Amino acid sequence: MKRLYIIRHGKAEDPNFSKRDFDRNLVERGKQDALRIANDIVQNSTFDDNTLVVSSSANRAIETAELMCPTFNYPTDQIKQAVEIYEAHHLDILKVINEVPDHVATLLVFGHNPGLSALVSYLTDDYAELKTANAAYLEFPDNMTFAQLSGQTATLKHVFE
Repeated sequence: MKRLYIIRHGKAEDPNFSKRDFDRNLVERGKQDALRIANDIVQNSTFDDNTLVVSSSANRAIETAELMCPTFNYPTDQIKQAVEIYEAHHLDILKVINEVPDHVATLLVFGHNPGLSALVSYLTDDYAELKTANAAYLEFPDNMTFAQLSGQTATLKHVFE
């Protein structure tokens, strides 16, 4: 079974004119929520050499990934950053996912709303509104690759909130 975790970044600084949106950092609550969700996820799953983490390169997303990955025993220096995920339409995020190599069995994608919530709905035909630090866990058949993932081909198994 192929597994996909779609994870929204933790709570970040409020937008203001002194800092670009892309550069906003996590606040303390965002860090705590991210660690709590990571612990919930790791109780329900295992991660191995066939795991890949892809994150938006915006500060708050990469910070969330870097906080969570040690809980999954995933090296933070192996997080693949994809600027294409930042403020992206769900089909643009799907393009990034469709490029994942066939050997990957578990993929974790860190990014932003509304694109992530729309992606979950598109892939599963189930509605899931991902709030900050929430994660959607999806599965799809092992004989299907990430390149073949498209609308209504996955099953929403759980939302970690």
